[in-house]
Amino acid sequence: MMHAGVGLDMQWGSGFVSGVDGDRASDDVVAFLLAHAGRFRHLFVSWQPKGRQRLDARDYFPAFDDLFQRLGSHYPLRALHHTALNLGAMEPYERGAILDLTCALVERYRFAWVNEDVGLWSLHGKPLPYPLPPYLTTAGLRAAIASTRQVQAALPVPLLVEFPGFSWGMSPVVGRMHAYDFFRVLAEEADVQVTLDTGHLLSYQWMRGLRGEDLLSELERLPLDRCFEIHLSGCDVEGEAFHDRHHGVLLPEQLELLRRLMRSCPNARACTYEDPAVRTGGRVTEESAPSLTAFLGAVAGP
Repeated sequence: MMHAGVGLDMQWGSGFVSGVDGDRASDDVVAFLLAHAGRFRHLFVSWQPKGRQRLDARDYFPAFDDLFQRLGSHYPLRALHHTALNLGAMEPYERGAILDLTCALVERYRFAWVNEDVGLWSLHGKPLPYPLPPYLTTAGLRAAIASTRQVQAALPVPLLVEFPGFSWGMSPVVGRMHAYDFFRVLAEEADVQVTLDTGHLLSYQWMRGLRGEDLLSELERLPLDRCFEIHLSGCDVEGEAFHDRHHGVLLPEQLELLRRLMRSCPNARACTYEDPAVRTGGRVTEESAPSLTAFLGAVAGP
């Protein structure tokens, strides 16, 4: 049975804040989550690095402790969205410290799964402002499979790999392999479950020049039977550019794609509204409120 949830990108300075009393969750974020606790069953939070210091899970405990203590018994089903596993890297990438930190967070907060976009979050140790797609080549696929297997073997909970986002002009694509085929083979060979993000899927087909009904085509090339989670985050189109803005406003095509995926993914259980536009007092913006309502209605079904 599909259930609705919410995902929050807990950046430092907005989602998590620091003050005289130490690190804590934003009052606005907590207010939003408490106000909508009856509408969402699960919650994922994104791990974002505090800085460049040596990785130590204890540096993150105060903020995460504050968040979950204030939520009380709400959102008992929790997950972690990662931003540093770098599953698409082809160069050697040392994951020992970040995996130790991740396992400590999973154990302390009982996260049910860990998720990350399959892509390049850093290049040769230098972080990127936005993750790039993986190398759509045979070598890139082999590297992603090996990295995914390594990470899954180290985690005590399932790793969900997420179809990455594409943006022509901002996300250079290396390789000619169809990204849907790349993703299906990766999931099958690494034997993992997946997350399908509607905005990311549409962004890839848009980049390929497809429009209208064709944007929703070729779903059969995806690992639909391995889909556990579906994401929706705010997107828009400006001229010929498709933007994954995470601003809370959903495109009609995203909602239609959600309906089709719900019919086509027999093992999907979680559907997540990602990065609602939270404002003062925990309210969402007037522009995004209709999208939140439409999302909840679509997940609930007829």
